[in-house]
Amino acid sequence: MNYLPRIVIITVIAAFAFSSVQAQKKSSKKTVKQKAATPVKKAADKPITVIKEAGDTSAPKVVTITSAFKPFLKDAAKVNFTAATPVIDSSKIPVAYTIPSQNLFFLYQPVSIKPLALAIDTGFIWENDQYVKLGAGNFSTYYGEAGFSFGDGKNSITNIRGNFLTSTGHLFAQQAAKWGVDLLSIFNTKNNHEWTAHPFYQSSTQYLYGTTLTYPKETLLQRFSTVGLELGMQNKTANSYGITYHPQISAGRFFDNRESHENYLLIKAPISKSFGKIYSFNLGLTADMSTVTYALTPPTVFTNNLYYLNPSIGFKTPNVKINAGIQPTWDNKTFSLLPDLTAEAKFSEINLSLEAGWQGYFQKNSYRSLANFNPWIMPVNLLRNTKINEQYVGVKGTQGDHFTYHARLSLLTMNNLALFKNSGLLNDGRAFDVLYDPEVKALRLHGEVGYTEQEKLSITAGASFTQYNSLAIYRKAWGLLPLEVTSSLKWKILKDLQLKADAFLWDGNPYESSSTSPTPFEVGKTKAAADLNLGAEFTVMPRLNLWIQMNNLLNSTYQRWNQYSVLGFNVLGGVVYSFR
Repeated sequence: MNYLPRIVIITVIAAFAFSSVQAQKKSSKKTVKQKAATPVKKAADKPITVIKEAGDTSAPKVVTITSAFKPFLKDAAKVNFTAATPVIDSSKIPVAYTIPSQNLFFLYQPVSIKPLALAIDTGFIWENDQYVKLGAGNFSTYYGEAGFSFGDGKNSITNIRGNFLTSTGHLFAQQAAKWGVDLLSIFNTKNNHEWTAHPFYQSSTQYLYGTTLTYPKETLLQRFSTVGLELGMQNKTANSYGITYHPQISAGRFFDNRESHENYLLIKAPISKSFGKIYSFNLGLTADMSTVTYALTPPTVFTNNLYYLNPSIGFKTPNVKINAGIQPTWDNKTFSLLPDLTAEAKFSEINLSLEAGWQGYFQKNSYRSLANFNPWIMPVNLLRNTKINEQYVGVKGTQGDHFTYHARLSLLTMNNLALFKNSGLLNDGRAFDVLYDPEVKALRLHGEVGYTEQEKLSITAGASFTQYNSLAIYRKAWGLLPLEVTSSLKWKILKDLQLKADAFLWDGNPYESSSTSPTPFEVGKTKAAADLNLGAEFTVMPRLNLWIQMNNLLNSTYQRWNQYSVLGFNVLGGVVYSFR
């Protein structure tokens, strides 16, 4: 009976111990299972928090897993196909694709880029072109032109061109013709020199029809012809001393149908020496000599010689350009020292340039130059050269990629200015005398604008207004226009169609009527005139083009020179054949 309480106490203690051991085993198994069930966290999964038992002191109670490393390959780039614009075709539409080249790109340091010398383009091949252009129109107008080229385009080039034009108006002896031929050859040497040769012949025929009196037609004939040769040489690049030069020489003979003629010789020798990229020294020598034989009995011979030097120093930077020099001149043994000062400042931000200058120069009045300006002059028996002193300011620049402009205001003083007045020797005034005013002062405003879009469209226009303020001897500037406006349009509408147009506008020039007019020796002014021209050329075959030209669209019989009315509306057309 005494052992019974001891047995009960031992049994209770063993039961409590056994239950405690079983509880610890279950807790350990639960912890191991939870650790084994914890997955590896992906980059896109949320963080997982694991709570450990309170009795474990080997690590923090809370462990947060933010990410797990998982290696993977970068997605390969896809091939992009770019479709070109389909060609319009009623039967099928072929589509061309551009497949980009497959290149490998590495994250390594790239190799440095090294510039290479530009290779000479050998794809261009010089082609010798030949063409013939023929046409006809009203007023018995016939036109012809031909051009031929020879050479390889590298060592030598030779161009030959000839043309003629003839027309007959409704008035008596209102007939004119022009024709000529010239050859231009260019030769390149191995030492970077270029030689040019230019022989030519030109002839113009007209009649003094500006009269109301009756004369035999052959007595009204006025024909001028010129035969000449021009030679030149230049170095295309500066030599080792920085010197460039371009000597030229031309000689010829100008003659009329009355046995008056002029022999001329012109020599030019400009040379330039550069000192670095900013400074340069320029020197030019010009000798313009001519001898005129005036058809009298006996013939009268006189000379007209002009010599001058023009040394100057140039200063040139990207934004400033200055030229300072003088021009010693001997005009038929009369010495003059003329200024040669010009300056130009460029403002790159607004594409604008300002210019100013004070220049003196001579205008050579030869028998040839006067007859080219006014074909109705009498044979000259006196020649004087015009000395011009000009002071000017101006502005020029560009607007955008296509528009250009230029404007200049000048104060002019002209000595021995050539004027053209209806002849007093001929009572009907059908010819013009050349007169010289000792001193004329004038104000001139000149402007130019242009618009160009590649080779498709080109528009140019220019205007000159000259106000002759005072003349020393004569009342008016006989034969000189106070206002001239010219414009030109070239428009390539289609690949095989080109349009061109010209416009000439001017105010009338002053004149003095002849003694046989209803109001003899009256001072008058010709009417203002407008002359509009329109032409087109289009292709009908690979080598054959058709062309048409319409002149004086307003059908105005204006007078550029007093007593000489021009032809009215005239149209001519023809073909152009190319031997390419």
